[in-house]
Amino acid sequence: MEDVKKLLVVDDEPKIREVIREYAQVSDFEVDEAEDGMIAFELAKKNDYDIIIMDIMMPVKDGYTAAKEIREIKNTPIILLSARSEEYDKLFGFQLGIDDYVVKPFSPKELMARINAVVTRHRLTNPKTEQTAEKPVIAEKKETNFQFGTLIINQISHQVSIDGESIELTPKEFELLVYLAKNKNKALSREQLLEDVWGYKPAGEDRTIDTHIKNLRNHLGNYRDLIITLRGVGYKFTYEEN
Repeated sequence: MEDVKKLLVVDDEPKIREVIREYAQVSDFEVDEAEDGMIAFELAKKNDYDIIIMDIMMPVKDGYTAAKEIREIKNTPIILLSARSEEYDKLFGFQLGIDDYVVKPFSPKELMARINAVVTRHRLTNPKTEQTAEKPVIAEKKETNFQFGTLIINQISHQVSIDGESIELTPKEFELLVYLAKNKNKALSREQLLEDVWGYKPAGEDRTIDTHIKNLRNHLGNYRDLIITLRGVGYKFTYEEN
């Protein structure tokens, strides 16, 4: 049976929904539409979507509220759309656990690249497993824990703790932190981080990485200085054993 990808596009502007629908259908997505956050929440309860594209400024129920409510019942990836590019708006969205933030006006081709990247990555990290007697799954041996002083990163449980206290990260913040830890003491460009963690190549200036790094530093508290900024390059996670 052919794998069907399902997308929900939520925007109070019919023209925006139409453009996204047309491009998504070319990429073999089935598309449902909603004109406000309340309708989107009801559709998300009834259906299992591969991704939701959600405008922020809408009547009845805004995108932030709808995204938060959907996050409480489903792990569906969400990309927020907004005409507002202020850092606060992006930070607030990422703190809700959204997967990406796209500023209007946007390139439909770039939006589709981001959609496909998020869907692919979500499917890889949340596989639909089928148990069979003939092919038992053998766990791959790999490093599962990273420790830097009292900062502990556990890949299996998806938990981060400092001084024994759990630190709450969004899925994307956790993924970024693990990637930085795996590449300790290596200079990493913003482009490389976007390609390897988000799965797409940036088109022009993209502040997604900077916003997530700022959030990570805030979460890490006394360990915030482990992530250093390399001007004109990107970032580096640095730690020296005593």
